[in-house]
Amino acid sequence: MKTIISTDNAPSAIGTYSQAVKVNNTVYLSGQIPLVPATMEIISEDFAEQTQQVFKNLVAVCEAAGGNINDMVKVNIFLQDLANFATVNEIMSQYFTQPYPARAAVQVARLPKDVAIEIDGIMELPNYS
Repeated sequence: MKTIISTDNAPSAIGTYSQAVKVNNTVYLSGQIPLVPATMEIISEDFAEQTQQVFKNLVAVCEAAGGNINDMVKVNIFLQDLANFATVNEIMSQYFTQPYPARAAVQVARLPKDVAIEIDGIMELPNYS
């Protein structure tokens, strides 16, 4: 059985997808881009600000699913320019504590709304029973 996760604290879906889908204790998070939830506008052209907003959006979806960002076990990072990877690492360290999730980072030709970064992932909720 799957549960659809939705929160107003992250950008609403702009296509035929859900913010996240929970199956048992596993949550599959859709890609987040640097949209401000209240306005659905890109936060700025600055890469660091875009990255911060993406992580804020991921935090909101993780919390809506009943967990937190440190429950993520896999993170996929899509960048328009891999030269920005050091900035991603620095900002990611502000959101995650060890042990860090598994991660992939790839450069792509284009992202939705021509943003510089998109991140998706998988979260495993702790089993409290």
